[in-house]
Amino acid sequence: MSVPRPGLDLELHTLLADMELPSQLDAEALARIRPFSSMPVEPLLAGRAVDRREVTVPGSDGTPIPLTVLSPAGTESPVDAPCVYWMHGGGMVMGDRFSQIDIPLEWLDELGAVVVTVDYRLAPEATGTTLVDDCYQGLLWTVGHAAELGIDPARIVVAGTSAGGGLAAGVALLARDLGAPAIAAQMLICPMLDHRNGTVSSRQYSGGPGVWTREMNEFGWRSVLGGIEDEQVPGHVSPAVADDLSNLPTAYVDAGSAEVFRDEDVAYASRIWAAGGQAELHIWAGGCHGLDALFPQAHVSAAARRTRTGWLTRVLAQVSAGEVKEEAHS
Repeated sequence: MSVPRPGLDLELHTLLADMELPSQLDAEALARIRPFSSMPVEPLLAGRAVDRREVTVPGSDGTPIPLTVLSPAGTESPVDAPCVYWMHGGGMVMGDRFSQIDIPLEWLDELGAVVVTVDYRLAPEATGTTLVDDCYQGLLWTVGHAAELGIDPARIVVAGTSAGGGLAAGVALLARDLGAPAIAAQMLICPMLDHRNGTVSSRQYSGGPGVWTREMNEFGWRSVLGGIEDEQVPGHVSPAVADDLSNLPTAYVDAGSAEVFRDEDVAYASRIWAAGGQAELHIWAGGCHGLDALFPQAHVSAAARRTRTGWLTRVLAQVSAGEVKEEAHS
């Protein structure tokens, strides 16, 4: 018996009909898909006034982790710009630091943000805490070089989509638990948060081809967790199982109503509120997983991007206002 699903937005339905969607993800399929899981960044930078810098930072085990720093060109240093620290999507098994980079590049254009994007190691070659720790080490480097990069260390936002959204949530938890660095906000776009894969929306998007199905999600999580027993999975890796969501940076959480991550994302925002924190939640009616990464031209995708940018603008303005107020009383 099939499980009823919310219908897709009509525009997205038409666009998806022209795509060849996979029906499964396994090691063989992953090997075929990986080479096509990221687009070259150069066409996105063409015509933009952007300075690009490539660096590597050591992971906690000494492995070099590539970072790319994209800054508005033609500004005098230091500029005290906001920073978006970006973690890409790809189910934790594919993609690279330029995947979905058009999303934070809009914040470089509109807000003058410096974008730092991290090439964390992928599962199944890397497992356990390696992925989130790579992201954390890159963030520590970014904060440590804030003055050199023209970044205001009080206005650093961790952000990501899908797997990257889950990693951004994990980095926020890790930074809180380790006491540093300070993070102004977390932007969690259709985040992959819960390895248990047992929500209603997870069951709704099981079986058949899709953008990201329950079966694909199970493969992604198996690849990350390896042999870790369910009760031993750290909250930094699967944020939905973190015991405590208090004292986290303000969060933006969104998802589509027609996707596997809908219910775990709603639950995560609800738990932040229950812990006394602040979160803004948007569920886009008829939205599929990764709606605006796949189809930025769709009306619902454009609305999602405008709403995120508006939220980020308000949050960064509030941080700046708080700094001014603090200075006035010092």
